[in-house]
Amino acid sequence: MNKVDLRLYGLIDPETAGGHDLCDLADAMCAGGVTLIQLRDKRSDTGEMVRLARQLKETLIAHNVPLLINDRVDVAFSSRADGVHLGQSDLDVADARAILGEDAIIGLSVRDHAEADVAPLDMLDYVAFGGVFVTTSKVNKATPIGLDGLRALSNSLRVRQPGFPICAIAGINSDNAPGVIEAGADGVAVISALSGVSDPAKAARQFRAGIDAALVARRRS
Repeated sequence: MNKVDLRLYGLIDPETAGGHDLCDLADAMCAGGVTLIQLRDKRSDTGEMVRLARQLKETLIAHNVPLLINDRVDVAFSSRADGVHLGQSDLDVADARAILGEDAIIGLSVRDHAEADVAPLDMLDYVAFGGVFVTTSKVNKATPIGLDGLRALSNSLRVRQPGFPICAIAGINSDNAPGVIEAGADGVAVISALSGVSDPAKAARQFRAGIDAALVARRRS
């Protein structure tokens, strides 16, 4: 398992970029303290997505921040991204690991206890629980799990493997992020609250301050 810093996981999507150039957005997010970036692109063709991923990868090198690709193992492989984030209906985790290799970062979306119980933790670097709250950045028919659901899932997963890295996604902002950390997440995945603002770097700094303080408080409790 690769060590991955999930504290502030910025998702970049051309459809929710708030008018920002995507590479400029990534640069600003990282300047503000984002620790991991994911490219989520549901509209570009494969060639466009590979070119964009390579541009983002070049931008992130200066910040030493990894780039993951949402869903598309082929794009992650071709662009030499640092890994991939998979949904439950995407390529099997074992197949993704075989293609991308042991050094790749691979994460998996998990929505409930049934999915958490069978998640192949030995082949994953993190799981993302959610959606935690209501979100407008993605069509999601499932009922949000809330903080209580997040806490229950986190506790259950860590019975299987203590200390396994967990992030939370959907509807998270700088106000509710500390509560998400208290409920068991090691970090938060954020889209609109970073990309939909005029100053993504400032927004990221605000997030990081609250997240880092919440992590310190959790370790002391």
